[in-house]
Amino acid sequence: MNTFAFSSNPSTTELTGPVEYGFTAKTAELFLANPVTETSETGRNSPGRVVRLDRNRVLVASADGLLHLPYPAHGLVPATGDWVWLGRNSAGEPAVVEVLPRQSALSRKRAFEASSEEQILGSNIDIVAVVVPVDRPLTHNRLERTLVAAWDSGATPLVVITKADLADVADDVVGEVILQAAGVEVVTTSAEQGDGLDELMQHIPQGSTLVLLGPSGAGKSTLINALAGHEAQQTGAVRAGDGKGKHTTTSRELVPLAGGAVLMDTPGVRGFGLFDAEEGMDEMFGDLDELFAKCRFADCSHQAEPGCAVQEALAEETLDPRRWASYLKLQKELAALNRKHDAAARRAYQREWHQKVMSADRGQRAAERHRHDQAEERAARGGKRRKR
Repeated sequence: MNTFAFSSNPSTTELTGPVEYGFTAKTAELFLANPVTETSETGRNSPGRVVRLDRNRVLVASADGLLHLPYPAHGLVPATGDWVWLGRNSAGEPAVVEVLPRQSALSRKRAFEASSEEQILGSNIDIVAVVVPVDRPLTHNRLERTLVAAWDSGATPLVVITKADLADVADDVVGEVILQAAGVEVVTTSAEQGDGLDELMQHIPQGSTLVLLGPSGAGKSTLINALAGHEAQQTGAVRAGDGKGKHTTTSRELVPLAGGAVLMDTPGVRGFGLFDAEEGMDEMFGDLDELFAKCRFADCSHQAEPGCAVQEALAEETLDPRRWASYLKLQKELAALNRKHDAAARRAYQREWHQKVMSADRGQRAAERHRHDQAEERAARGGKRRKR
């Protein structure tokens, strides 16, 4: 594996890391800005990057190759794409000793409905490519919510249309996506024919990381194989009845490309619940914010108030009703998630307050018992003196 040597002061500091997995001079500076906090047990430390999470181990790329290491005993739980300090644990074994702060993170609400927890899909990503296959109907709300999450991650969104050679309606799909993606660049590809790959590679400069995000059977693994030039990912057939495919990718994994760029493949996601995506909403629906500013009343609910710019735009057909409905649905989803967070915070505060009250009560009772015992002891000593 190639390495990149960085030295801010060659006589004292030299870092080498996995260039094939995105290690650059900028990454080296990130490591130097975040030194290991505890060095007594680890000895000499070196940079690494999390390639994949397995059940009991973490696959990490280092300057010397790939390592299967135990999960770190403390600190952040690693995610695919994390930059980490490598060293040795208290037993002297190779280990991940610290996870560096994330420069970007793609996340979603965990899949089960009752949860309000965040699931990190990948970190330190530069481009989030939302994959849209043309061989199935375009799901507008899904595309919008995924683009919202992409904007909110801190990375640059990109739409990649796949399987353009399989459908006569490719031009129509491209037109719909460009209209809906609100300024996000769109690349049309056919991995089987090799079309659009050069254009896609222009969006992945040396040292950058691109994640492919889309449903099962969207052609992500085929696209990765075409870009990598070898079978880096297993591919599978798509059912003719509903256009759905098998999960040929079962875990998130980094795949190195020529020139130091990195791809992250992800399992097909059936649903994408937003998690704390206010910034992404602002990016995706910035045109609506401009409309809101034109309403007569600052607290307009955009329903039936006079002078509502949103209702006027809907009536004049300058605002797509489907887009407005999608915005309301996503805002409702985020509001429900915030209520869950608030409820969890209230419960945590109540538990903490109860513990403090109980602790104070126990302390007060202990103090009273101590004063009572001291009073009885003084009374006993006084009685003995009187008897003498």
